[in-house]
Amino acid sequence: MVTDIDKSQIIGDEVLIIKNSGEIPEIAYHNTLYHLTKDPEGPGITLDDKDLEPLRQAVISRYKWIILRDMNPEFRDKRIYRGLERSACNWQRLKAFCQREGIDTDTLNSFKTEAAKALVAFLECELKELDTGKRLKTSINCSYETLIGLAEELGLSETQIPKGIRAYLKRRD
Repeated sequence: MVTDIDKSQIIGDEVLIIKNSGEIPEIAYHNTLYHLTKDPEGPGITLDDKDLEPLRQAVISRYKWIILRDMNPEFRDKRIYRGLERSACNWQRLKAFCQREGIDTDTLNSFKTEAAKALVAFLECELKELDTGKRLKTSINCSYETLIGLAEELGLSETQIPKGIRAYLKRRD
């Protein structure tokens, strides 16, 4: 029989697994739910909303980390970098997860501000390096429309996107 202390520790361990999961933390979340409740080799515990909350927050935390990672210019030439296309996709996944789990997406407002700042800083760095020849081709791997869509989702207007970005994306296409 699992005690409340054991249950808390088991859930805490699963939170760490989700926070360190791969590119789609939702998969780790659903694997965790199965393991904790239905897996014949799992603890077979019953989860209530109080138990689910840290697991859901771990998914949100992991999505945030992944989104910001792909808006960090320091990662552009590293294997872990997936690009702004993936940031846009993961933003949509994060929103959909919150909606499915009944989490008010207004809770993402402070993150939207943080991500918007990261996006603008990324684009400014990209433009500067392209303009000075430090970077020979853009690392932006999405269309201008996707970029603007992401920016708008994060509360930015098209006028807040550095002016030369569109020209580099058109040249690439």
